[in-house]
Amino acid sequence: MGPGRCLLRPLLRCCRAAPAAVPPPLLRGAAVRGPLSAALRLWAPQRPPGRGEPPRAGGGGRRAGGDDDEEEEEDEEEEDEDVEELLGPSPLGPVPGAQRVAVVQPAVRWGPKKPQLTTAELQIDEAVALIDTLPNWTVLDKIIIPTKNPDKKFVFGKGNFDVLTEKIKKMPHVTAVFLNVERISSITKKELEDAWGVKVFDRYTVVLHIFRCNARTKEAKLQIALAEIPLLRSNLKNEVSQLDQQRGGSRYIMGSGETFMETQNRLLKEKELKIRHVLEKLRRKRSLLRTQRRKREFPVISVMGYTNCGKTTLIKALTGEAGLQPRDQLFATLDITAHAGYLPSHMAVIYVDTIGFLSDLPHNLVESFSATLEEVAYSDLIVHVRDITHPETVLQKASVLSVLKNLNLPSHLLESMVEVHNKVDLIERYEPNEENALAISALHGHGLEELKEEIEKKILKATGKKILTIKVNLQGPQLSWLYKEATVQEVEVMPEDGTAMVTVIISNSAFGKYRNLFPSSTFLIP
Repeated sequence: MGPGRCLLRPLLRCCRAAPAAVPPPLLRGAAVRGPLSAALRLWAPQRPPGRGEPPRAGGGGRRAGGDDDEEEEEDEEEEDEDVEELLGPSPLGPVPGAQRVAVVQPAVRWGPKKPQLTTAELQIDEAVALIDTLPNWTVLDKIIIPTKNPDKKFVFGKGNFDVLTEKIKKMPHVTAVFLNVERISSITKKELEDAWGVKVFDRYTVVLHIFRCNARTKEAKLQIALAEIPLLRSNLKNEVSQLDQQRGGSRYIMGSGETFMETQNRLLKEKELKIRHVLEKLRRKRSLLRTQRRKREFPVISVMGYTNCGKTTLIKALTGEAGLQPRDQLFATLDITAHAGYLPSHMAVIYVDTIGFLSDLPHNLVESFSATLEEVAYSDLIVHVRDITHPETVLQKASVLSVLKNLNLPSHLLESMVEVHNKVDLIERYEPNEENALAISALHGHGLEELKEEIEKKILKATGKKILTIKVNLQGPQLSWLYKEATVQEVEVMPEDGTAMVTVIISNSAFGKYRNLFPSSTFLIP
């Protein structure tokens, strides 16, 4: 039964029976049932329960793939055992416990390396937000130091490096330095740690550690393990260099014919191949599930944006899903999740919550999560959410669009994208200055009806669904069939001849089936 169904009785005498004003059960927080519930189960796998841990209860939003078939569960358990060694403690993870951090931001004030859409002050604010995301990590100080070229070995010139070293040594409570550059080599890292007497982290390792803390599913954890491989290789070169300096002599492992570095590189290569093999199996499984989802013909809307822009809050507002708990932190979402909702016409759709983006996100991290992000390419529509209150909102938009273009998405997806300016409740009398952008407050509900109408218009165009009126005989099975296979919007009863004019939203394939089953029907297309 579709949402908004009118129950027709023999004594019905009204001229028009419109869909009920009461929202569909989903919007009142009830469990999603029927074909829409089945479609939600065809999404990314849930985190497998640990030993003795009960499975988590399902809700409206699901990480897909939950089939109750015992054979499939046994296969998944065997696969979990196969990859358990790949998901062990990371050798790159910081020492467990609290970290008291000094955040250092290189400031390029002039020249070709100077950033165009941001400032050092805004960059260091984002760096502080990254550290604040990590449990038990605290920022004790933030330091901006000028540099002409942040790509040089020690990032700063000798004079500024000496000034920075003196500052750090005067902070005895600091246990780590976060140098906010994309990546530093293992050799540079070692020399900086020797100079400053504390651990040194770059942007790559901090973001990777945030991912590691927030990963829930096996796929997310595997993708993080894959992103660690380049760092492990870099660290290996540094370790081998140190060992050679310390011991001299033969570098061959006893009787193996391999040097220590060759052995370690081989083990890393084997680990990488195992991870890629498992991820490829998951990708194939996801492709199969995607094929099954497309048969159900529920439109899919990917909600994307810079990290912490309010994607999850918006999805909660659009679906009414009480179980969704947005978190005010960076990278709260690492796994794709699916959530059911209805558009103004009562058309059922699936909103997909995706991983957030970040400026200067290291290439290896983006590549590692490409398997997850490839789902976006199979959406019917992308909604790009922007935190319009953020001082770097223009840079954030550019970062998101840059990654989307690198994903090789179909051109129609990029051209039809809906841009949403979120958090307008924090700006007095805000008006979007970009054409076709919609101003909303996901938290307070402002502008959501206009957004739903725009989404519906784009979805109808993208999916080829039709809104049409069909004349049906109330004594026949047509009305029941339409409730099952289409979205019934309105039923106008003609008591004098026992017929009704039924307005529906119907897919091309369902429309073809209907015409074959009921060839004598009359259609009115607006």
